[in-house]
Parts: sequence; C-alpha cells; structure tokens
Amino acid sequence: MRLLFASDSFKGTLSSEQTVALLAKAATEVFGPITYSGVPVADGGEGTTDAVIAAEHGSRVQTEVYGPLMERTPAYYGRLDDRRAVLEMAAASGLPMVPMEKRNPLYTTSYGTGELIRHALDQGFTDLSIAIGGSATNDGGMGCVRALGVRFLDEAGRELEGRGEDLERVRSIDVSGLDPRVKQTRITVMCDVTNPLCGENGATYTFGAQKGATPEIQARLEAGMCNYRDVIRRQFGVDPDAIPGSGAAGGLGTALMVFLGGEMKSGIETVLDLIEFDKRLEGADLVVTGEGRTDWQSCFGKVMQGVGERAKAKGVVAVGLSGSLGRDADHIFNHGIESLMTTVDAPMPLEEALGRAEELYYLGAVRMFRFLKAGMALAGK
Repeated sequence: MRLLFASDSFKGTLSSEQTVALLAKAATEVFGPITYSGVPVADGGEGTTDAVIAAEHGSRVQTEVYGPLMERTPAYYGRLDDRRAVLEMAAASGLPMVPMEKRNPLYTTSYGTGELIRHALDQGFTDLSIAIGGSATNDGGMGCVRALGVRFLDEAGRELEGRGEDLERVRSIDVSGLDPRVKQTRITVMCDVTNPLCGENGATYTFGAQKGATPEIQARLEAGMCNYRDVIRRQFGVDPDAIPGSGAAGGLGTALMVFLGGEMKSGIETVLDLIEFDKRLEGADLVVTGEGRTDWQSCFGKVMQGVGERAKAKGVVAVGLSGSLGRDADHIFNHGIESLMTTVDAPMPLEEALGRAEELYYLGAVRMFRFLKAGMALAGK
C-alpha cells in the first residue's frame, strides 16, 4: 500500500511538513513498514510560498521592501526554477505586519508587494504566481503598481503615494512609465474570493473592518474606491465591478488584472499545479489530507476540497484528519473526501487543544489508521 500525505497547516500549531512526519509515524505504528510520500500544501493564502518552496525543493530569495506603513522590512519570495517564482502579498503587505493600535487602511499601502514583483523581474523571472490573501491594505492596489511605474495623479497633476486615503483624490492614471517587462511576464493571481471592487460585497465593506476600518472610515474608503473605479472606467474602458475577484486584497485584484494583465485563478488549484500534484497521485492507494477546522467554508477553494477532487478524478481514496468539525462539515464528502476524523479525543478548552496539538494529531492519526486497517480486514473476508 502506498500512502500520500497532503494536509494543510494547522494555523498556529502544526506546519504542513509536521503533519507529514506525524502521519508517517502513526501509519508505521499501525501497519509496520510502509511506502509513503508527503507534500506540503496551501490554498493560496498565508504560507503558500513556503509550502510551494518545500514541495518543489525551491529556495528563498531574500530582499527588503517597504511594509504596509512604509517602513523598511525584510521580505522574501520563492524561486522554483530559472523562470518561475511564487510570491505572497502577506510577506510584504500583510495584516500581521501592522500593530493592532495602528491598523487603519486609510494609511496602509501595497507598495511593498510591487517591490517584490519588481525584484522578481530584476532576477529574470518571467512566470510569477502571486498569492494575495492576508492583506493589511485597502488601496485598490495603487501602491503595488506605483512601485512598477504607474502614476496616480490628483486634480493638480501631483502624484499620489498610493494609500487608502488617496483613492478619493485620484483624477487620472498615467501608465506610460509601467515597467515594460510586465508585458513579457505571465502573472497568475491566486485568489478564491469573487467580491467586486465596490458595493456592499466589495473590498471595503467585506474586508475593511478586519483591517481596522470603523464604519466612518469604511464610508470614506468606499467613496474613494468608487471614485477610483470610475477613473478606471473612463480611462481604460474596463469596469472593475464586472470582474470577479476585483475586490480581493483591498482591491489589489483590480490592479493586478487591469494594469499588469494578471489572470485570476483558484489558489488551491494553482498550488496543486505548481507542485505537480496529479503526478504525485500516480500509484497512490490512499491520500490523507486535513486542516485545522473543517466546515462549510472548506468546500470553497480550500486544501481539502482541492486535494479530494484531484484524488477522486484519479480514482484514489482520500480521507481527512482535522482539528475540529463545524457546520456542514459533511459537505466535504461531495468533493472526494470519503471520511473525516478529528484530532481531539475528548471535550477540552481550545487552549488545551492548541497546546497539545502535536500529541493529539498523532493519536488521532493512529485511530484513523486503525479504522482503515479494520476496513481492510473486512474487505478481505
């Protein structure tokens, strides 16, 4: 029997790589010597760069950028080969980079993400996959593309810095200085939200509060975002609100697609393609996947859905081991996952479960494999 382990990380406790080691140990205890392989997986959010680097035996490219508050900060992205690189917005413009007391998307910028892209271009990469989850910004992506030569001008023709507060001041956009290398570069935007740029389901009202925007700040940002949208409509004949995902990452989705020609794709599908997951399934009898919590959201662009559907398409059985189950967790059975188990083995406070994450995961894996062994014995009768 050949096993393939492909679990998401358990946020704040276990990395994807740790789950592979624990699953291998548990499977060996139950079955004896086994043949297995493991691959780190992520869904296009935070942690994607490290997962893809590990899976593809890539390397980190270190640099320094301006963070969301325009302070110099270390950052990195992943080199997969001489042509391909994987970048993560959260590494340059992520919400954890802004202290709680300073969180206000009027004053944050995605400029550092543009610097990461520019650095990758300087290194000769021509195929960039960019994960845009976990942003601290609501600047419409102005900061990002400003780092690549796009100029946003106010009514007096003065260039704006590209923060959230500048959305309301944009009167024209000058793309004549856009880095020409962008046109020779394939840009894939990893994103699983379909929110438009403006409106009640847009960037500001859907994601602004978690970035520190009060209702008053949201109203101002929304008015500014509508102004930004209208300038794009007028100058480029493109309606961002008609593009699914344009509101992702505080509107960065708009900038990457409109100004850089990026293609929006599912995060988990992009990651699975980057790590050649279909090839890894060849010859496998069982796939074990999982995540910190499985619920209805797991069926919308998350690791278990992606892994389960790929496994089912190849005729490989897939099961899940998760930290906990929430509302409509059973919906994941419609996506190639045959069975689910949890790591926790008794009622306990969340703090205890997190503190014992490694121990509980291992014990849960042993129980899971013992069930599978029992099923194999029944099938043999």
